[in-house]
Amino acid sequence: MADWFEKFKDIENEGVPQSNFVHLHVHSDYSLLDGHAKVRDLVHRAKELNMPALALTDHGNMFGVLNFEHLCHANGINPIVGEEFYVAYGKHTEQEQVPYGRNGKRGYYFHLILLCKNDTGYKNMSWLSSIAYTDGFYKRPRIDFELLEKYHEGLICCSACIAGEIPQLLLNDRIEEAYEVAKKYQNLFGKDSYYIELQNHGLEDQIEVAPKLVKLAKDLDIPLVLTNDIHYVKKDDAEAQNALKAIGFKKALKDTIPMGGPEFYMKTESEMRQVLAGIPGIDDSVIQEAMDNTLKIASMCDLTIHQYSTPELKGTLPRFELPVEFQTHGDDYQSNQNDYVRHIVEEGLKKRYKEITPEIRARAEYEIGIIFSMGFSGYFLIVWEFINWSKSTYDNVNKVKKPYMPIGPGRGSGAGSLVAYCMGITDIDPFKFGLRFERFLSPERVARPACDVDMDFDFRQDIIKHTQDLYHPENVGHIVTFGTLKPKNCIADVGRILEIPLSEVNMLKACVPDNPKAKLKDCFNPPTEKMPDGGQLIPYKDDPRFTKLFELALKLEGCIRNTGLHASGMVIGLTPLPDWAPIFKDNRTGEVAVQYTMDIIEPCGLVKFDYLGLKTLSLIRYAEDIINKHRPEGTPEFSVSEVPDTDEETYKLFSRGDTVAIFQFESPGMQKWMRALQPKQITDLVAMNALYRPGPMDYIQTFVDGKNDPSTVKYPDPCLEGILKETYGVMVYQEQIMQVSQRIAGFSLGAADMLRRAMGKKKLEVLMGKKAEFEEGAVKEGFTKEHADKIFEIMIPFANYGFNKSHAAAYTVLAYRTGYLKCHYAAEFMAANLTNEITSTDTLPVYIEEAKKMGIPVDAPDVNRSDVNFDVVDGHIVFGLRGIKGMGEGAAAAIVHEREANGPFESFSNFIERCMKLKETSTDENGHLLPAKNPINKKAIEVLIKTGGFDHLDKNRATLLLNYEQVIAYEEKKNEDSTYGQASLFEDAGIKEYADYTWDECEEMPKMELLNMEKDLIGCFVSGHPLDDYRKVIENCATCSSQNIDRCAKETKAESEALAASGKPWLAKKAGRTLIAIGMVNNIRPIMTKKGTRMAFGKLADFKGEMDLTFFPKTWELLESKIHPEGVYAFKGKVDGSRETPSFIVDSLEDINALETKAVTSLHIQVENGFKNERDILKLTDFLLGVQGNCNVFFHVDIGGKMFTVRATSEISTPSTPEFIQSVKDLPYVHDAWID
Repeated sequence: MADWFEKFKDIENEGVPQSNFVHLHVHSDYSLLDGHAKVRDLVHRAKELNMPALALTDHGNMFGVLNFEHLCHANGINPIVGEEFYVAYGKHTEQEQVPYGRNGKRGYYFHLILLCKNDTGYKNMSWLSSIAYTDGFYKRPRIDFELLEKYHEGLICCSACIAGEIPQLLLNDRIEEAYEVAKKYQNLFGKDSYYIELQNHGLEDQIEVAPKLVKLAKDLDIPLVLTNDIHYVKKDDAEAQNALKAIGFKKALKDTIPMGGPEFYMKTESEMRQVLAGIPGIDDSVIQEAMDNTLKIASMCDLTIHQYSTPELKGTLPRFELPVEFQTHGDDYQSNQNDYVRHIVEEGLKKRYKEITPEIRARAEYEIGIIFSMGFSGYFLIVWEFINWSKSTYDNVNKVKKPYMPIGPGRGSGAGSLVAYCMGITDIDPFKFGLRFERFLSPERVARPACDVDMDFDFRQDIIKHTQDLYHPENVGHIVTFGTLKPKNCIADVGRILEIPLSEVNMLKACVPDNPKAKLKDCFNPPTEKMPDGGQLIPYKDDPRFTKLFELALKLEGCIRNTGLHASGMVIGLTPLPDWAPIFKDNRTGEVAVQYTMDIIEPCGLVKFDYLGLKTLSLIRYAEDIINKHRPEGTPEFSVSEVPDTDEETYKLFSRGDTVAIFQFESPGMQKWMRALQPKQITDLVAMNALYRPGPMDYIQTFVDGKNDPSTVKYPDPCLEGILKETYGVMVYQEQIMQVSQRIAGFSLGAADMLRRAMGKKKLEVLMGKKAEFEEGAVKEGFTKEHADKIFEIMIPFANYGFNKSHAAAYTVLAYRTGYLKCHYAAEFMAANLTNEITSTDTLPVYIEEAKKMGIPVDAPDVNRSDVNFDVVDGHIVFGLRGIKGMGEGAAAAIVHEREANGPFESFSNFIERCMKLKETSTDENGHLLPAKNPINKKAIEVLIKTGGFDHLDKNRATLLLNYEQVIAYEEKKNEDSTYGQASLFEDAGIKEYADYTWDECEEMPKMELLNMEKDLIGCFVSGHPLDDYRKVIENCATCSSQNIDRCAKETKAESEALAASGKPWLAKKAGRTLIAIGMVNNIRPIMTKKGTRMAFGKLADFKGEMDLTFFPKTWELLESKIHPEGVYAFKGKVDGSRETPSFIVDSLEDINALETKAVTSLHIQVENGFKNERDILKLTDFLLGVQGNCNVFFHVDIGGKMFTVRATSEISTPSTPEFIQSVKDLPYVHDAWID
C-alpha cells in the first residue's frame, strides 16, 4: 500500500509553468485490455507537466480510483475521481437495442462521463457503478437515466466521446432528439455541472460532429469542455495499446484495427490548444472556453476519500442481535457486546481449565482489558459467531439442522490469545505452547486484529452463505484481485499476436526465471545474487526475429489483464457494501466483490476476514467418518482432536520420515530432517515446522545438533537460556525475539514487537533508531553497550527469518493429528486422502501408489462394497462411486442407500430391478415441486460397468455393455405395467408374468482395454496397471521419470549454458546426461517439419504420472514402425532443458528385458545450496570414504543458479542398494541422491 503514497522525487518541474489545462477523460490499465497507461505513470506524467489536477475515468468501473486518489494527493495533484459509464438505451435491466447506428452497427448502450465533486458524489458514483454490475450487466455494466435521477447529486456530467448518446444522435441526423436529451441532462445536473465534450483524434466522425456539438451547446447555453481520450501516456505507446487490444480480441496484431492515429495520449496544454484547430465552425474562443472549463471543473472537485483510522473502525463493525440478557445498556452496543464477550470468556475458562489459577486469571483480565480498551470486542464476537455456528449442528438463522463443520485449531498470531482460546475461536492452549498475546494485539501497535480462519474445504461456501444470511447478502462480498501480464505471459501473448512460431516462443519463455519476483529486465541483465537465473535472454537481445516482441513485451509487462476473486478474502459491512466501496459481479462465478483490493479495503470501513478452505480438515473429517462408520458397537465415537500429543508410535513414524501425505511434513527434505532430528515431543515438531523455510533452513543443522548433542548448544547470553532452551539455542520464533528484547533491554512486549517488525522490514534509519533504544535499555539492565550490540546483531537475521510461533503451533497440531491417523488408522487415512483428491487425476495415482507401498490394497468400484467416497472394507480401500466420471453424487448416494436399506445386490438384473424403482423429488428456483425422477440414469450404469462396478456379480463387462440397455428397457416395462395395474392373475398365483431376461453372452475384453476404460472414467488405473509386469525393471533401471524430469531438465540447461559461456557453444547441444525412461506410450502425434521430414511427439506414462516425448526425424524414421500406442517401451535419450515443459528426447529404443541385467555404475549426489565451504560437507565425504561398492560418485552443485557436475576422487566408490541411497539422502547438505 505504501506505493500509493509515493511522492515522486525524480521530477524537477519547478521551472515548468502550471498548466492551464486539466485532463478529464483518462483511461488506465484498469479499463482491462483497453488501456495501456498505468495509474502511477499517469500521475507521474501529470506532475511532469505541472497539471494542477487529473481525472481517472475508466470504462465501466472504479477499480483504480482509490489508489489514484492516494497517489495524486501524495504528489500535490487534485484527484478527480470519475468513471466512463455505459448508459442503456432503455432500462438498464432490459436488453433493448439502439434503433439507429452508422454502417448498420447498432449497440445496446452509450458512453457517459461522470466526475465526483465531493464525498456525496463519490458515494453516489459508488452506488451507480455497483448497480451497473449487479442489475444492469448485458455485454457491459449499464445504468440508465432513472438511476441517474436518483444518484446524480455531487456529480458532474460530460457528454463523453463519439460513443456518447448526443454525438450518436447528431451523427445519425436525429437533431431534435439530441437537443431533447441534452436538455434532459442539463435539467438534471444543473447548468454548471453538465458539459458538452469536444474531442479530436483525427477520426472522421469526431471532425464531423464537433461543429454540431458546438452549435447545440450554444443553442442550449450548455458549457463546452475539451478532452483527450487518453489510453496511453506517451505518443510512442500507441503500438503497445494496439497490441493490448489484439491480446484482448485474440487476433494477430496485423489484423487489429488501430484506435486511430497515435493521438490517445496525455498531451500538453499547447498540444491540446491545437486539436480543434482548422475544424470549420470552431474558433479560438470556443477552444479557450473549452480549455478554461477544464480548470473550472477541476476547481469544483474537492474529494478526499475518507479512510477510517483503527479507532474509528470499531464503529463500522457489522452487528448481530445479542441475547436479551446482554442488552442492558440500551443503545450502547459497545458496552453490551463487552458484557457478552466477558460472559463467553468466563464460560470458556471453566470448560478449558480444571483449575483457573491466578496466572490464568491475570492473563485473561489483561487480554480482556486490551480488547475492550481498543474497542475490538465486536471483532471477536463476529469471529466467534461464525466459528460457533460452524461447530454447532443447528442453523439458528434459518432454524434447521446442519452438519458439524470442522474449523482449524488456529491460524496466525491469533492462536496466541487466551481469550480466543476460551471463546472457542482457537483450540491452542497459549500456556502449553508459551504463546504471546502481544504478537497478536498490542495497544502500542494500533491495528485491528486479524483472525484468519481455516475451515473444512468442503464447507467453506456454507459458512460464507451463513455470513450472508446473518448480515444480509448486500452487506457481504468477496474481494477483487487483478491478473497482470507477467514476463512469461507477455512473451506468450506478444509472440502469439506477432505470429512467431510457438516453438520459438516457448524457448524464450523457458529463459524467464521461475522466481515470482522476476521481471523481463532481469532476463536481459547479468545474473545477480538476488536473481541468479537472470540474463538468459541476453543471447537473443539483438536477434531481429524477436526485436519487436521484446519491445512490446517490455511495455506491456505489468498491465492488468483481468479481474478475479481473492481465494479466501471476504468483507462485511455494517450497511450495504456500496455505502463503503463500489462492488462488481465476477463474470465467471456470478459472485459479488468489492472493486478495491485486499491491501486497501479495510480503511474504507469494511471488516475483512480470510475464509480459508483447508483440505487437511476435510481429510481428518473423512478419516474420522470411516473409522466411526466401522467402529464396534458400544465403543465411543473417535475424534482425533482428543488423542494425546505424547503417542510414542506417532513420534516413531515422524522419526522414520514416514510422512508422505502428512500435513506440512511430506516433502522429501522434511522427511530427511525428521530422520535426523528423531523428534520425541510436539515442541520439536513445532520448531521444525517453523525452520523448514528458505532462510531459517540454514539453522536446521544447528537445531538438530543441539537436540541430539546438548554440548553443542550455545546461548548469546546465559540469561537467555530460559527463552531459547526449547529450541536448543536457535532463535526460531518471532516471539523469542520479543522475549530477548524484553530480557536484555527491558522492553515491554508491545515495544519488543515493534522492534521485531522494524528488524524484519530492514529500513536502516528505523533500525538504527531502534538499536539506540535497545542499547540504552540494555545498559539500564546492567549489560555493556558492546554486549548489547553483539546480541542485537545476532537478532537481526532471526527477526527477518523467525516464524510466528502461534501459527507454527496450530499447524503442527494438525500435522500431529494427521500423523496419528496414518500411524494408527493407515487404511482409513489413505482412503481419506484419496477422497480429498477424488477429482484430481494428477494426485490420485500418487496416493494409490503410496497406499500399495504401505501394503494396503486399493480396489476398483464395486456396487456391493463402495460407498459414495472412498471406504475401507476388510482392510482394503474401495474406490468411491463419486469419483467416477458421469456418475454424479446423487446417483452414487442412491445406490449406497438402496444397498444399505435392502441388502447387497444379487445380480446385475437385481440391481436394475431395484434401482429403476427409485425416485427422488426436487423443487425449481421458485420452490415448486418438480415431477419425481430416477436419480440413476443410463450413463451412471454404463460408467459403473466400465469401471468394474459389477465385476463381482454374474456377468463380465463385455456382456453387460452389450445388454444393459435392453435390461433397463425390460425392467422399465415391468415397472410401467405394475404402475398401471396390469399385473397378471398368473403372478398373483405365483406364476411369473415375465420370463427372465435372456442374455447375449460374449467373451471378456482384453485386459488393456478394461484398464483403459477405468483410466478414462476415474483418471487412473485401479484394478491393475499396464506396467505391473515391468515394476522391477522400472524401479531398478529407469533414470528419468515423471517425478524427476524437471530436475533433469535444469541440469541439462545449466550444463548447456556453462558450455556456451566457456566459449564452446558447439558442445551445448550435446549437454545433459544420457538417461533411460520406461513406460507406456500414448498420444503419439506425428508432424511434418518445414523441411518435409516426419517427426513425432508423444506422452510416456509411468506409475505416478506422465512426461512429454520428442522423436526427431532421424530417430522417428527408425522407430515409427516399432512404436505403437499403449505399448510399453524403454527409451534411451536426454532431457531437453530449453523448453518451459521439459521433454525427453528419444535417441534409441532399448531392449526392456535386457535392461535388468545391466549393472548400476554411478551414484549422483545433488548438494544443497546452503553449504558455505568444504568443511560443511566433510561429514558427507568422510561417510563416502568409509564404504565400498561398484559406483563412481558425481556431485551436482548449484553455484549462482548454474548447476555444475563434479566427479569425486577415484578413492570413493559406493554401494547402490536402496538402503544406502536413503542413508546418503539423510546426510547434511544432501538435497537428493540417485543411481544411474
